Amino acid sequence: MIEPKDITEKELVSRCVQHERRSQEVLYRRYADEMYSVALIYCDNEQDACDVVQESFIKVFRRLDSFKFECPLGAWIRRVIVNTALDHYRKRKREQENASTYTQFVDIEVDEILPSINANELLTMIQDLPQKAAMVLKLYAIEGYGHKEIASIMKITEGTSKSQLNRARGLLKNLIAQYNGNA
Repeated sequence: MIEPKDITEKELVSRCVQHERRSQEVLYRRYADEMYSVALIYCDNEQDACDVVQESFIKVFRRLDSFKFECPLGAWIRRVIVNTALDHYRKRKREQENASTYTQFVDIEVDEILPSINANELLTMIQDLPQKAAMVLKLYAIEGYGHKEIASIMKITEGTSKSQLNRARGLLKNLIAQYNGNA
């Protein structure tokens, strides 16, 4: 029997497509922790992140036969996780925000804040932002999406995406100032 660490991605995918339970478990164990971390970025709490990971891996196993190795398997799974988290966000959205009231542009000097705050504290602050603003910020700053892509994904206008990003930056800047005792 081949050890899980010795199985190549192609062989693992092939075995998973053939519904080999052991191979599916190996694939899940290889990527679950990393994908849980990704889901936590997009979810309000650990339970929602667990739900997103569970739902995502179901999708991964159902669609694995369509994976063409055009990118690393982990990147493909991450994309499924992010899209599932976005679907989860849309389903749980409680109210529509009127983005036109948030047009003030705020510029954050990243070099000034990075030495005084760690990544976990920053992610916690981002989670405290209003949902739509936080989601736009995450998609823009973490995933590298442009405003046109964000608008399409979230079913909002590009202008709304831009204003929500600016709103998130301003609110985040205020939270960081409070954290540093400058407010």
